[in-house]
Amino acid sequence: MVSQDIPEKVLRYEKFVNETLKEDLRKVLDQRDEVYSDLSELLQLKNVIERLQESQEKPSLKTKVDLGCNFYVQAKVNDASMIFVSIGFGFFVEFTLTEALRFIGKKTDHLTRISDSLTHDASRIKAHIKLVLEVSRIL
Repeated sequence: MVSQDIPEKVLRYEKFVNETLKEDLRKVLDQRDEVYSDLSELLQLKNVIERLQESQEKPSLKTKVDLGCNFYVQAKVNDASMIFVSIGFGFFVEFTLTEALRFIGKKTDHLTRISDSLTHDASRIKAHIKLVLEVSRIL
């Protein structure tokens, strides 16, 4: 009777791995990818700000602006000493270049902690998957 229950238990373990653990892992990895994308954008902005600060004269900037539906126009900003930075939830704050760099540093530290936590969660889920697969292999 015990040997008849084993294939059923193995199927339940495999179902748990495929439907629960792998889905949880996918969600965590997707969240981590979003955080990495945000980090990348912040680092690009930091590089632009640093280049603006290096210029000796009043900072100016030539850029492309998306008007919507991927329709871009070229724009020239005569005074780029103040910039708007997205702080989340659709809100923007006007910063000086120095203030923006300070904000970017804090935001980068925060996102790095989040990405580290998500990487830890992904590792934990992978360990659970290996454990459950090993148990089902033993049965």
